[in-house]
Amino acid sequence: MIHEDDAFEALDVFGDSAEPDDSEPEATRREAGDAESSRASRGWWDRNADEYQQDHGSFLGDDRFVWGPEGLDEADARLLGPAGSLKGLSVLEIGAGAAQCARWLAAQGARPVALDLSHRQLQHALRIGGGEDGVGLVQADAGVLPFADGSFDLACSAYGAVPFVADPVKVFREVHRVLRPGGRWVFSVTHPIRWAFPDEPGPEGLSVSASYFDRVPYVEQDERGRAVYVEHHRTLGDRVRDVVAGGFRLVDLVEPEWPAWNSAEWGGWSPLRGNLIPGTAIFLCERP
Repeated sequence: MIHEDDAFEALDVFGDSAEPDDSEPEATRREAGDAESSRASRGWWDRNADEYQQDHGSFLGDDRFVWGPEGLDEADARLLGPAGSLKGLSVLEIGAGAAQCARWLAAQGARPVALDLSHRQLQHALRIGGGEDGVGLVQADAGVLPFADGSFDLACSAYGAVPFVADPVKVFREVHRVLRPGGRWVFSVTHPIRWAFPDEPGPEGLSVSASYFDRVPYVEQDERGRAVYVEHHRTLGDRVRDVVAGGFRLVDLVEPEWPAWNSAEWGGWSPLRGNLIPGTAIFLCERP
């Protein structure tokens, strides 16, 4: 659990992050298991949380629930339930970052818990919310949730945890365990088709350069061969099978279109690519 007295010292909210590694990591495709992926993710987010929040904080807002770079807002999409239906529900957000989504949930009358692997991301949650936003903060691995069976009515994740774990079924089974019967699990990830294209926002990102069926993880590693960033690819069919293997029923699959108002580029996401190929996949699942 993260408490307010663990947060930033003095007023230097961007000056106490993990020690940076000045060497340029090597990008490769190789196998990376659960432990290595988890260790890499925690280190990467602890090192890069400050820059991430500075670069994307204005887009994400302090208390807005955005499902992905397209800017699909839960206030409009209502993938978690109709307006007014969240009041009084206990909600677990997995891979919460600075808890922007959880803060929006609290404003709807829900009782959210924001979980993240990165201590630095949760420090940003404290910086924004000041411990007075009605959001509980927990630092833990998504594959080993520190909650009793049937603790939550609803679970959600906007690009959190799922793309970075070697065994998503393990995560889904944990989510299933902590949800009450009938509970909804909604998560967004990079659309699997994107793995066939270069991660570039311009025209160079529109030509297929790799096999969609190549499931070998993308790894950035240091000079000693240790993974410092890992992302795992699953095909669309894999994701559906993982959901079912985790004990869930797939209710819907949403592929947000790129809206006319969004002129922003975010890594490989851009208006050019977004108008031609999907960038995000959102899975709506239910615990029977």
